[in-house]
Amino acid sequence: MQSNRRVFLIQVAAAGTALAAVRAQAQPARVDEKDPQAVALGYVHDTTKADTKKFPKHTNDQKCNNCALYQGKASDPWGGCPLFGTKQVAGPGWCSAWAKKG
Repeated sequence: MQSNRRVFLIQVAAAGTALAAVRAQAQPARVDEKDPQAVALGYVHDTTKADTKKFPKHTNDQKCNNCALYQGKASDPWGGCPLFGTKQVAGPGWCSAWAKKG
């Protein structure tokens, strides 16, 4: 009986590890601020960090989660953006392509 319990516990632990690995892989990649596309668009994870000298029309109320391009709910911390393919942008982020949601 002791060895059956040990085998069972080992299998449970292995299954848990495998499930965690699958979940980690299932999460979409996030845009890196140093990615060439992000740099070209002035993308930052936090709108308050935008380069206002380079982008003088930027205001802190412009955020990815209230942009017409944002593919997520306004309350989502991360969401899709067609400008970055399958990578996600930060909800409170910003880039120069920001467009008011209609």
